[in-house]
Amino acid sequence: MFTHAEWKTRAAGLRFRNQCFIDGRFVPSASGARFETVNPATAEVLTDVARGGAEDIDRAVAAARRAFADGRWSGKAPAERKEVLLRLAALIRENVPELALLDSLDMGKLVKDAAAIDAPGSAHFFQWHAEAIDKLYDEIAPTGGRNLAMVRRVPLGVVGAVVPWNFPLDMATWKLAPALATGNSVVLKPAEQSPLSALRLAELAAEAGIPDGVLNVVPGFGEDAGQALGRHPDVDCLVFTGSTAVGKLFMRYAGESNMKQVWLETGGKSPNLIFPDADLDRAADMAAFGIFFNQGEVCSANSRMLVHESIADEMIDRMATRAAQARPGDPLDPSSAMGSMVDRSHADTVMRFIAQGRNEARLVCGGERISLNGSDAFIQPTVFAGAGPDARIVRDEIFGPVLSIQTFRTEEEAVAMANDTVYGLAASLWTRDLSRALDLSARLHAGTVSVNTVDALSAMTPFGGMKQSGFGRDLSLHSFDKYSALKTTWISY
Repeated sequence: MFTHAEWKTRAAGLRFRNQCFIDGRFVPSASGARFETVNPATAEVLTDVARGGAEDIDRAVAAARRAFADGRWSGKAPAERKEVLLRLAALIRENVPELALLDSLDMGKLVKDAAAIDAPGSAHFFQWHAEAIDKLYDEIAPTGGRNLAMVRRVPLGVVGAVVPWNFPLDMATWKLAPALATGNSVVLKPAEQSPLSALRLAELAAEAGIPDGVLNVVPGFGEDAGQALGRHPDVDCLVFTGSTAVGKLFMRYAGESNMKQVWLETGGKSPNLIFPDADLDRAADMAAFGIFFNQGEVCSANSRMLVHESIADEMIDRMATRAAQARPGDPLDPSSAMGSMVDRSHADTVMRFIAQGRNEARLVCGGERISLNGSDAFIQPTVFAGAGPDARIVRDEIFGPVLSIQTFRTEEEAVAMANDTVYGLAASLWTRDLSRALDLSARLHAGTVSVNTVDALSAMTPFGGMKQSGFGRDLSLHSFDKYSALKTTWISY
């Protein structure tokens, strides 16, 4: 799209929205507190952002409740909401370079990926959900006699959404698009590491015609704004993408407050099973994408490669070659293959896992920290081989560019190894044998099983996990289930 120099020039000219967005306007936090958001690829402060707390969440929820109650959005016909959301999708497309830069600068991802995948994807998801909402029909129950039972899908009310830092714009869109399409009002808390694109998205939503109070954005920290949203007695539904540990906190907050619905998409430790009859070059290419894309900061990253022992050596060699090709660099440079970790603290965490891995397995390649442009938040793509089933690099979600390769002998052993995890978000399987593909995909405990690819994803298919990867689904028509209730009206006449 642009050269390195052109991206840097555009970045220098950005204007950051850095206040809370409540009831249709940007406002400071009630306390006046602020926090710095830092470019992890340079360690430079981008801007200071309003640090929302419980009072700001109260203000945002009150605005959302007023907007829902008076019907300024919830009372519109689905086709009317569709037109507004389609305008929002168009505005996102018009502002792709800016939105891509905001995410790249805020969390270190490659700007070329944000501009080619994340921002256009957000526009697509808004458009898809908008187009779907006036095509969902209510029901008439077959009661018979002089009875009419109507079953309607109705919005829940006020939705609280807490989203992660790895795909700031995309993850906000996955929650906002179906929640708004069904007529809810929303209070969004972006991750404190990456609030900038969410605040700009709120401004674009207002420009598109989303009424005041319908979409509110409160940046802040989990212990303040996040907990307040989770415990708020006037929030009807809480949706969250992030760590399993924090997901459990939101379940507790709901139980200790008003029993609000909670829908979680949490951690993952996804296996990638490779059989000898697979296209091994293609499998290696996609396996590298599955673990090194977005610096490995992907909940469904294929971080465990399970390889048949007869092809183990050649697959290890292939992965070492591809890891060497994925060397990190300046996120604004289109020639870079990876960006930086989201911040220095997370880089420290990933390096601790790598240090542990050196004691648990054979380091094939990588494993070093890189300093670039004044930042040491860059980590080499790292491959380990031969770790045992209880190794931390096999069991724990690292959320970085770290791949563990293990071997199996039989299909039964491969499935047992793949399922030997507390997570169940995604899995991949490589084989030319259709019977094996169908049989094993049915036996893998994961929300999505990708055969002869990795991390298959579409607006048309549901995304979510099993076990401690959470419950509920983003994307597809099933996403509307989280943001609506079935209401029966029975008339005897």
